[in-house]
Amino acid sequence: KQTGAKYAANSSEQDKLAHSLKLTRVIEEMEPRLKLIRQQLNSSMLKRQSSKVKKLRPRSKSPDSVAFVPNPASDGLGGKAGKTSYQINVGINENLYFTSKNQSRRRSSATIDLHGFTKSEATDKLDEVLPSLVDEAMRGSYPFVISANIVCGGGRQELSETVATWIKRTKCVANAPKNSVMPQ
Repeated sequence: KQTGAKYAANSSEQDKLAHSLKLTRVIEEMEPRLKLIRQQLNSSMLKRQSSKVKKLRPRSKSPDSVAFVPNPASDGLGGKAGKTSYQINVGINENLYFTSKNQSRRRSSATIDLHGFTKSEATDKLDEVLPSLVDEAMRGSYPFVISANIVCGGGRQELSETVATWIKRTKCVANAPKNSVMPQ
């Protein structure tokens, strides 16, 4: 049996060698033809396109071409911190916060200018003018609310803080909605 196993192993080795020799002859015969096919394929291939070049956009504009765009969030603001004027609604306390409609249909009562006033003088002036503003609102139509503008100026913002606290503590006064338009 061992001779049979050796013969089978020997025989399979011989078969492999014989097969390899036959394949080598086939490959040698085919080599010129395969070379020609490779050359034809290489010549017929499309040329590789170069990568796309990004279009350069100017990153910054020259100072001459930059236009000033006003910031709507800073309306009523001067060069300093704080508000230079307050647009307010005056009238019946119950209706102050239900009046978000455009102010152009309502009458504008007054512009109260507090330039040059001290804190106490400004508070006294606002308390003095308030009853006439409420009376004017009551003589108007529903919702019995009118608008007014309080100008306190830039300065050191002491008047601006005083006016803000006066608006908060006074019952028949409220800041006007930001989208409302003050009639001229």
